[in-house]
Amino acid sequence: RHVAATSMAFAARTAGGRVVTWGQPEFGGDSSEVQHLLQDVEDITASVLGSAFAATLTNGRVITWGDEFSGGDSINVQDQLQNVCKIKG
Repeated sequence: RHVAATSMAFAARTAGGRVVTWGQPEFGGDSSEVQHLLQDVEDITASVLGSAFAATLTNGRVITWGDEFSGGDSINVQDQLQNVCKIKG
C-alpha cells in the first residue's frame, strides 16, 4: 500500500501492516533486526540523507532501522517516541 525509498533501498508496507525491505543493507535494505517490531505499521518515512527508515505504528510507537548516523538507531530516544502521529524525513 505504501513504498518509501532511501538512495539504495526500499521499504514497503503491506495491506496487513507489515514491512518488506530490500536493497543495500547499510541504506535500510535489511530490517531483520527490527522485523519482529514491525507489526501494525501505519506509515514509513525515509530519511532525507537517504540511509535510514522510520516506521510509525498504529499505537504511536516509532521503529527505526538503517544507517545509525542517518537516524536508523533510535534506542536512546525510544522512551520519548510514544504517541507519535507523523514523522518527516
